[in-house]
Amino acid sequence: MSMLAAGGVAAALALAGCAGDNLGGGPAAGAAKDSACAAYAKYGTFDGAKVTISSTITDQEADQLDASWADFEKCTGITIEHNGSNDFESQIFVQVEGGNAPDLAIFPQPGLLARMQAEGHLVPAGAAATTAAKANYSDDWLKYGTIGGQLYGFPIMGSVKSFVWYSPKAFKQAGYQVPKTWDELTALTDKISADKGSSSVKPWCAGIESGGATGWPATDWLEDMVLRTAGPDVYDQWVQHKIPFDDPRIVTALDRAGSILQDPKRVNGGIGDPRSVATTPWADAGLQVLQNTCYLFRGASFFEAQLPEGTKVGPDGDIYAFYLPADTADQKPLLVGGDYVAAFNDHKATQAVQAYLASPEWANSRVKIGGVVSPNKGVDPKNASSDVLRLTLQLMQDKSAVARFDGSDMMPSEVGAGSFWTAMTDWTDGKQSSKAALATVEKSWPKH
Repeated sequence: MSMLAAGGVAAALALAGCAGDNLGGGPAAGAAKDSACAAYAKYGTFDGAKVTISSTITDQEADQLDASWADFEKCTGITIEHNGSNDFESQIFVQVEGGNAPDLAIFPQPGLLARMQAEGHLVPAGAAATTAAKANYSDDWLKYGTIGGQLYGFPIMGSVKSFVWYSPKAFKQAGYQVPKTWDELTALTDKISADKGSSSVKPWCAGIESGGATGWPATDWLEDMVLRTAGPDVYDQWVQHKIPFDDPRIVTALDRAGSILQDPKRVNGGIGDPRSVATTPWADAGLQVLQNTCYLFRGASFFEAQLPEGTKVGPDGDIYAFYLPADTADQKPLLVGGDYVAAFNDHKATQAVQAYLASPEWANSRVKIGGVVSPNKGVDPKNASSDVLRLTLQLMQDKSAVARFDGSDMMPSEVGAGSFWTAMTDWTDGKQSSKAALATVEKSWPKH
């Protein structure tokens, strides 16, 4: 049993704001005396404690993550050791099976989290973390981290994936308008190709290389197309495998993605032919917008974190984004994603960190630093670092939005973080047709 859970209601109330109790089990000593640490007193003090976190978060985003909890570390005495890797999806199994599991992990796929839970590696979220999570997140978000009625994980960061990044300056100079429908987007693509097309300039830029996770950007393309060509109900059936993975409606959706990603007149000027999409790092592809070698890049809201320091993001800036249009202007399907934190043990220091990550204080701290948003309802949109991220928050908080979670993240991990990625890479590289690639994934779907 969790030691925090054994503390019962008192421990849960501590996280809800009772200053007299704390997760450390005793007086908050120096933290309580220091006004700068008053907000952290409820988490307790753990001098010399270390909590390890594994994730897919690397480079600049990892530095920003470290900065987001720096005050928490100073005030609680907990050192948070974060280890990010592009090979997280495979390495986490190596760690766990080798008896070297981290204290916490940030899962980019609820399917992977569910597999870890099914194999007995995760513990339920502690009482305090559960109380905080239920207070700060909607049921729509929490259901992806809830298994058998028990909360195991919750999303500390989220993203909207249905965006197209572009240069407002380049659009203004060329007289281009932001499209409101798919037909308008297609017409704009063809106009850019006619006006600017050459071996070094194309309408679109794209890349799906991402180390051990290569292929995931292509799955996003397909998921967005399924929502637009087949609709959310078919999308749900497909993700839950109530229809075959290679259903004709899904083939149609992938062919629509291919109308951009596999057309030599439309993609990767300055990089190579369409096959270069398979080997181009996904973020590097988007940076081509700043180099004027492409005009359009489909990328999630978190792409902002990959932009060079000093890049102005906004409607009059160096780069901005618009909603990836559907077939009509009235339709607004929204593909979203999130990073879920879950625990491998119930140590008090682990639970203190987990509870802090469920709080509006941490969410606002991270959002202020820039580049990301959180579905935490306590986030102040004013803290968002750009107009794109403010728009993202508005879309996340819009109860009328037709939003669907990233499909590959909800599929069994051997599909969503395995055969789906591989098949989309082969398809992008021209090795398989749309039907053949999807049929390959269908054959890989677990029978149990």
